[in-house]
Amino acid sequence: MATRAHCLVLAYPAQGHINPMLQFSKLLERQGVRITLVTTRFYYNNLQTVPPSIALETISDGFDNGGPKEAGGFKPYLERFWEVGPLTFSELLEKHGGSKHVDCVVYDSFFSWAPEVAKRFGIVGAAYLTQNMAVNSIYYHVHLGKLQVPLKQHQFSLPAMPKLYLQDMPSFFFGEDFTFLDFVVSQFSSIHKADWILCNTFYDLDKEIADWIVKVWPQFKTIGPNIPSFFLDKQWEDDQDYGVTEFKSEEHCMEWLDEKPKGSVVYVSFGSMASFGEEQMEEIAWCLRECSSYFLWVVRASEETKLPKDFERKTEKGLVVKWCSQLKVLAHEAVGCFVTHCGWNSTLETLCLGVPTVAVPYWSDQNTNAKLVSEVWKTGTRAVVDEKKVVRRETLKHCINEIMNGCREMKNNAIQWRSLAVRAVTEGGSSYENIKEFVNNLWHS
Repeated sequence: MATRAHCLVLAYPAQGHINPMLQFSKLLERQGVRITLVTTRFYYNNLQTVPPSIALETISDGFDNGGPKEAGGFKPYLERFWEVGPLTFSELLEKHGGSKHVDCVVYDSFFSWAPEVAKRFGIVGAAYLTQNMAVNSIYYHVHLGKLQVPLKQHQFSLPAMPKLYLQDMPSFFFGEDFTFLDFVVSQFSSIHKADWILCNTFYDLDKEIADWIVKVWPQFKTIGPNIPSFFLDKQWEDDQDYGVTEFKSEEHCMEWLDEKPKGSVVYVSFGSMASFGEEQMEEIAWCLRECSSYFLWVVRASEETKLPKDFERKTEKGLVVKWCSQLKVLAHEAVGCFVTHCGWNSTLETLCLGVPTVAVPYWSDQNTNAKLVSEVWKTGTRAVVDEKKVVRRETLKHCINEIMNGCREMKNNAIQWRSLAVRAVTEGGSSYENIKEFVNNLWHS
């Protein structure tokens, strides 16, 4: 071929969105596609690293110096971003010569304006769904008007889905989160304009709903799990991290893990955005102190002041770090359990590495993910909150002990899902073949 196909990958400026899209970009790159990753100017300035083989470009969200904080709130941030983003993305496409030099735009589905901009330049577009298909289906049914807000019933039956209850629904249906709900639902206002619809999941994990949705969206494909190869199929031994991060890892935690017996450590991390109150942090802290297991707890710098004043950050039994390589930790044989907020990336990672989980959902899609983990895939248990929406230490301790001191079923299920995830991305697997088909279509689009 005379020239390589060129994809612009437009990612929403949050680590949980950029990481899987960047991993997908690496898979395309290995099949000969040239990649340019596009993010906002503010987010670009805060990145720690970017893979050298992938070009980087920026657009404006209207707040180049401070991002969402400069906007003073999510709603004004989005309003300005949705005005400025399409204009500056159009300028970027002009700079790259439109369809002469860009063959495809792979865009985060949150950018409902992206397919219209791409079409204006005669460029095909692929929507990339960063959440799982159960959550996408819930939001899609709101878009269709088949789920009414506010929710008035206590249980919900959607096509190809397990029965859902109020506690299983995304947090955006409740309280003051309606702005977020409008935002996540709006991604489906233009989904029909996409030439491909790609989702970071694998067929076996979402089989029933994938079969249902392809009848609605014939262009739908599962292309996940999009995590570094070293932890999945080991096809590329040097692919050991996503290649971009907001936070710097404290690598000494791996040395600490090396000293611990197999399956003896509880790993606790709530991702890059969850921010629990002091009461919840205190309950977690005392649970970990009282548990018989070792623990490794990630507490971001912004959350450290919520720790109890006499809680030691490093002991023989436990270690508190600001950040670490989650994949390396989950892959370590010393880890026997993962206490997680159940963000989709963390959920996929723990499924791919065969580690059973305790789900402590915080917001967004995490309630639904926790439902799937505990009741559908059966790789973990969900910690129940009290009337103040706090998981108490005794509850959390019971969940941890259930995994660490027994329950072979969860551990066996976790190992089986790992095998299916690996199978999906190896030659002949569903995701492997879908990515291959996507790349072949690029050459002929």
